[in-house]
Amino acid sequence: MAHTGDTPARPTVTILVPMFNEEAVLQLFYDELNRVIEQIPHIDFVYLFVDDGSRDASLSIVKNFAVNDARVHYLALSRNFGKERALLAGFDHVVTDAVVVIDADLQDPPALIAEMVDLWQQGYQDVYAQRRSRRGETWLKRATSNAYYRVLQSVTRVEIQANTGDFRLLDRACLDALARFRESERNMKALFSWIGFKKQAILFDREPRAAGKSKFNYWRLTNLAVDGITSFTTAPLRVSGFFGFLVSIVAFVYLLVTVIHALLFGSDAAGYPSLMAVILFLGGVQLMSLGVIGEYVGRIFNETKDRPNYLIGESNLPHEADHDGTPGRNGH
Repeated sequence: MAHTGDTPARPTVTILVPMFNEEAVLQLFYDELNRVIEQIPHIDFVYLFVDDGSRDASLSIVKNFAVNDARVHYLALSRNFGKERALLAGFDHVVTDAVVVIDADLQDPPALIAEMVDLWQQGYQDVYAQRRSRRGETWLKRATSNAYYRVLQSVTRVEIQANTGDFRLLDRACLDALARFRESERNMKALFSWIGFKKQAILFDREPRAAGKSKFNYWRLTNLAVDGITSFTTAPLRVSGFFGFLVSIVAFVYLLVTVIHALLFGSDAAGYPSLMAVILFLGGVQLMSLGVIGEYVGRIFNETKDRPNYLIGESNLPHEADHDGTPGRNGH
């Protein structure tokens, strides 16, 4: 951290808030955040709201915050790029010693920020909030979430922190590491685990949303899970290869049995149903394997286009012009 004369500078932390259509809860969140920050006087905080193409009054509300509060900054993306890229945009524009990522829906309690800061000052570099319980969520969503973490852990050698979201404190070393990942297909939860560094969990009970509705339905969550797995591991390709090899062996054995039976007992017209079942099964396996390959080819295609990860519509950040989300730019 910087020093002025013989007096060490106060640590600085950015509260990074990605948001999409959160007008119903922003005032409640802002008031609660201010209440928590006032109880941490030894840290200089700034707020950075990243608007991911909201279609409601979210950005206008944040602009009103900024009029009366010099700590409030906003970064409005030109359209909805998705939360993963909105987080990247925020990380690109953090200039403080650390960042706390938190959603505005108050399911992640701002009160934990004080404990995160304490652990950070004890030397931990990634202090993440781990859900002990998830109130307000259906059993199906909890079950599918747990299954997703188990699958992701089983297909990678990196230890994945289960039951964790984006709510965490990251120090400058973590931020600099994450800024080097410029791929367009992103899985931030996996990347948080991949970079390593000294981690510490804080257990908490997740509350229902304070207001508004979740932007993630089951279809979007399914797409997010598929994107997360295929962007972080090639295990599905390996599984489809093993499965194809196994089916080929079974088909070859069945072929030998059919030929031997014909040689010993002669050929007959029977067996049409079983023949069709085998053909349809093999066709299904082939189409499934092609689908898995297609997912990866599509990601290769997207990466080769080398498009910016995000575009900025407007901002009140003084250093905003130094970043545009383009891979390979801005020193990354």
